[in-house]
Order: sequence, then structure tokens, then C-alpha cells
Amino acid sequence: MIQVIVQECSEYRQDLLQEKITAGIKLLGGWDQFVSPGMKVLLKVNLIGPKKSETAAVTHSEFVRALTRLLKKQGCEVWIGDSAGGAIAGIAPTAQGLVISGLKKVAEEEGAVLKNFDKEGVVEVIPHSPYVERMYLAKPMFEADQVINLPKLKTHSAGIYTGAVKNLFGCIPGLKKAEYHRLAPNPRDLGHMLTDIHQSVQVGLHIMDGVIAMQGEGPTAGEVYPAGKILMSCDPLALDTVATAMLGMEIEDIPILISARERELGESYLNQIKIGGDYDQPPHLADFKFPKRFRSAKKGNHAVLVKLIDFLKTRPKINAKACKDCNMCVESCPVQAIDEATKKIDYNACIECMCCHELCLHQAVELKRDSLWAEIFTRLYRGTYK
Repeated sequence: MIQVIVQECSEYRQDLLQEKITAGIKLLGGWDQFVSPGMKVLLKVNLIGPKKSETAAVTHSEFVRALTRLLKKQGCEVWIGDSAGGAIAGIAPTAQGLVISGLKKVAEEEGAVLKNFDKEGVVEVIPHSPYVERMYLAKPMFEADQVINLPKLKTHSAGIYTGAVKNLFGCIPGLKKAEYHRLAPNPRDLGHMLTDIHQSVQVGLHIMDGVIAMQGEGPTAGEVYPAGKILMSCDPLALDTVATAMLGMEIEDIPILISARERELGESYLNQIKIGGDYDQPPHLADFKFPKRFRSAKKGNHAVLVKLIDFLKTRPKINAKACKDCNMCVESCPVQAIDEATKKIDYNACIECMCCHELCLHQAVELKRDSLWAEIFTRLYRGTYK
């Protein structure tokens, strides 16, 4: 039976982090099951953009430091790598993100090697899904002797949730992400592409940073939530199954995970997953806020409900007062639906991938409802309308 370890960890204190991670690894069979002296181990972090660790948008630098120290004790050479999303002046902001997140400092202080996926070259792979004939993934994913995936526990304004399965999208260097988003705009389609990536690379272990999580309009514009958890598994889909259960969701609520289940990426049924560590059941995260676009699959497909969902639907709009004219949204749009001069969005061209909202550094891309009545209805429903 597939194991997912859930550890209680309330702060990024090095002794606590290392204690909890070590205990979890022991339950999974010990470090010897995953690494040996002399191995090159890549820590594939979540570096969505130039965000500080305290925002909960990226894998926390102290979490990465703890893993680095533990692996170096095992005699390993540690690499830290990812490719950020979006573009500023045509360049992906990975280098800037490594600095602002604190990961560059951790690497320098701990003797790890930074791997900016935008500069390391690629390996061509042949996917099973029909969206692209070939995919190009960052070379360090293939050059490392072991890869450990370090996702962040976060919501996602378009995909509802982002975790271990979604985190490998960062294996696609630079602006190629936008092209793949264009070719697979639907979250279900993107889920198949993510499964292609998982099946093309060898990732031996997944350790989720949920000490602080992001709720609401993630993966960058949400609010910090003190989840106080570390999740660990050899199976990315099993880990995400437990994580979503903690939030009060099910696999059926998350389109990319439905696709991963269909492709048999891993275990997705809670009754087939053994939960260990500090819990034997998924601990509930009380009052966790979901994205506005979250709609339970249990609502069905009745015509009235479909009309209600359309009525309540949000889409990105650019707040001119908050906009700094950095053009991140313009350059990151897979279908060039945003006018550079006016920052107006062509909704006939928009594929609702939410890249503009996800990648805006200034939270100037807001999710708004077209109807004032829809906004009033939602606020009344939530009990927040005044």
C-alpha cells in the first residue's frame, strides 16, 4: 500500500524541520532507500516567480536549507533548480526569483549548486498525449542521480489546487510554458501534459512544504495560511490526494488530478493510501479559503446549474491603478490576448489559463465577475456583503 507521511511542523526552525523530515524519511524506509554517498541530488523547488519565501508562493528557502543539510550529511552533492513562470522584457525571471526567494543565499551558504533551468539546456522527450509531438524538459532533471520534488501547498485560481503533480511544470524552461499552456488551455488537457512530464523523468521522492500554505487566489495572489504540515511520499498523486482531502476537496474537484488518475500516474483513492507520521487520517485544515472559481463536481450538469456557474464565473481584469507597466502579463499570455498599450484583454482570444493573474508581480490582475448582481449574490452567500 502506498504511504503518505503527514508531519506536524509549525515553523521554519532548522532543528524542527530536520527532525520532522528525518522521522518521515525513516517511515518511508530511510535515506538509504533514496540516496547514497556521492550522488547528485536535485531539489526541484517551486519557484513560480520573484517572490519572498514568506509569501507562501514559493518553496520556503529554510525548507530547502533543511533538505540540503540532511542530504549533505548523507554525502550527496545537492542541486537546487527550477524555471520561473512568465517573462519580463522577454526573459523568464528565474534568476531574479532565486535571489528574492532566498534560495541563492541558501545555496551559497550551504554549498549547494544552483540550476537555473532556463540556462541548463533541454532533453527532448516524446509525450503520450496528443497536444505536442515533442516536449523539451530541463536537462538537470536527467543529469541528476536522484530528483526530489519540493512542491508548495497552494490553491490555484484556474486549476483550483497545485501540488506535487503540478510542480513538475517548472521542468519546462522559460517561455515554452506559455506555448504549452496555449496548446493545452483546459486544465484537464494540462493534466495530461503534466502526466507526460512525470512519465518522462524519474522523481524518487516528493516532499511538500505545507508549513505555511497559500489559500484563496493562489498560486501567487492568495493569502498565507498557517497549515503547519509536511507531506512526504514516493507517489505524487497519492500525496496530492491526501493534501486535497486536508483542504476539504476531492480528486474529482481538481481537473489536473482527474487526468492524472485516468493515466494511472499513482494512487488516488484514500482507502488505498496508508497515512503515517503524526496522523493516521488526513488532518482537516479549518476555514481554508478556496479560489473563487472553485465549483464542486458534485453540482452536476443540469442546465440551471450550468447557467448559475456561468453567471458566477470570474475572469481576469487589469486594475489600471495597480498596474506598473512591467508587461509581465502581456509577454506571458500564451495567445497574446492583452494589448500592451491599453492593457485591455481580448476575451474572444483569452483561453482563461490565468497566467496573467498567476504571474503578475503587483497583483494588478484581478478576478472579477462581469455582473454586479453576481458579485452581490456571492458576497451575500458568503455572509460578507455589507
